[in-house]
Amino acid sequence: MLGFITRPPRQLLSLLCIGYRFPRSSVLCTQHRPRAMAVSSSTSWELPLVAVCQVTSTPNKKENFKTCAELVLEAARLGACLAFLPEAFDFIARNPAETLQLSEPLDGDLMERYSQLARECGIWLSLGGFHERGQDWEQTQKIYNCHVLLNNKGLVVAQYRKTHLCDVEIPGQGPMRESNSTMPGRTLEPPISTPAGKVGLAICYDMRFPELSLKLAQAGAEILTYPSAFGSVTGPAHWEVLLRARAIESQCYVIAAAQCGRHHETRASYGHSMVVDPWGTVVARCSEGPGLCLARIDLNFLRQMRQHLPVFQHRRPDLYGSLGQPLS
Repeated sequence: MLGFITRPPRQLLSLLCIGYRFPRSSVLCTQHRPRAMAVSSSTSWELPLVAVCQVTSTPNKKENFKTCAELVLEAARLGACLAFLPEAFDFIARNPAETLQLSEPLDGDLMERYSQLARECGIWLSLGGFHERGQDWEQTQKIYNCHVLLNNKGLVVAQYRKTHLCDVEIPGQGPMRESNSTMPGRTLEPPISTPAGKVGLAICYDMRFPELSLKLAQAGAEILTYPSAFGSVTGPAHWEVLLRARAIESQCYVIAAAQCGRHHETRASYGHSMVVDPWGTVVARCSEGPGLCLARIDLNFLRQMRQHLPVFQHRRPDLYGSLGQPLS
């Protein structure tokens, strides 16, 4: 598995994309699995390439789109078939009132611009966490945190509304009350076939609920996506370990595009966007600041993993079929 973490050597850059400049922080790295698991019959350059974008959104929607578009263009030029953007790629507001004011419907101007971007670049886009004014906007005056998947023709092929809202109080990080401005989604979206594999959609706080990842894997997911805006306290403690746990237990690739840095005077995010393979190895990760990382998706490796460790055949739902119940 070959992963890229933004600053490749100059000679590699010239081979990949003559005349195109990477963001400043970029390094080529190779991650090795244990020898017993390195069993893919495909050469690495035959495998689908995905790009994971890391940004610092602000309340300025125009500038946010410009930043995201540049990363998507870079991903397409490097040969990625699918680019992943983080939660709140459209904007991060200063307060709930500004969030509601800046939000748009799915058929609004901003989503049309991303549709055009996907179409012109010929790339699939995972837009993880769009502030959506739903059809019930007039009644509720609340939005949905909506993960939108566009194909390379710019068409919406799936949309998932975040089901687990982040209402927490973390000492040192400040309270988060997502439900003040956001309605929870009611359903999961079935995994969608893409050029990289079958993708299951989730968002950020969803990663704390393994029931969701297992449900998506049982429905056929090969890739789980957790576009996020993790905080500076929970990030160092929980981010990587949760993503690796979700990959290992579901035997899926996990792709997590993240917000990073300071968005405005009261909000900052942890960053560390990454791709984890089904063995739990981090095969690509972003360095500090905005940029992207690249990874190849090896579905033969995934299938062999599931054959060697058939954990889904060993599950005992007769013993723990009601794990969604609150603690007593």
